[in-house]
Amino acid sequence: MGKLMRLISMAPLFLLLCLPFAFGGHDYNQALSKSILFFEAQRSGYLPHNQRITWRANSGLNDGKASGVDLVGGYYDAGDNVKFGLPMAFTITMMSWSIIEYRKQMAANGELGHAMEAVKWGTDYFIKAHPQPYVLYGEVGDGNSDHYCWQRPEDMTTDRRAYKIDPSNPGSDLAGETAAAMAAASIVFRRSNPAYSRELLRHAY
Repeated sequence: MGKLMRLISMAPLFLLLCLPFAFGGHDYNQALSKSILFFEAQRSGYLPHNQRITWRANSGLNDGKASGVDLVGGYYDAGDNVKFGLPMAFTITMMSWSIIEYRKQMAANGELGHAMEAVKWGTDYFIKAHPQPYVLYGEVGDGNSDHYCWQRPEDMTTDRRAYKIDPSNPGSDLAGETAAAMAAASIVFRRSNPAYSRELLRHAY
């Protein structure tokens, strides 16, 4: 019993000694690469020629058509086929600030171009979703019916109705986060694509 108690009392010391070795074995470059690659698997719309997730195909090509607006593109939400504006905007905001803060490290790892493409895939969609000064489309698809349906987005048959906010249907949280995403992204593209940067800032305002 005494030996057991001594072993238990030494456990924190063992943990302290082992922690540096545990964390030292992780490949954070690979973690960064895979986390960015995840976004390519979530792309909606017409996929580009350099799409690295080759088992995905074009999808959601009629999004917004029933509302008279082009909402093709953007990202699906996690494992769903719905496009939710708020989590998408939050993601683009965070990714933009990651590029702003760690641009050199991403470039050294060969991931800066992929990260910027991931941001632009989202902001291109936000520009489409903001067709008029006081109109912002914040959702495509119905979350309730989608959650009961397990389909590839390439084969989906669920409702693709588009939902918007406007003066009659306010949504300041969605508008604010989308504005933040486009403003942050405007900093990302300020040097490499100044015209696009200005367009993003105009939509953010």
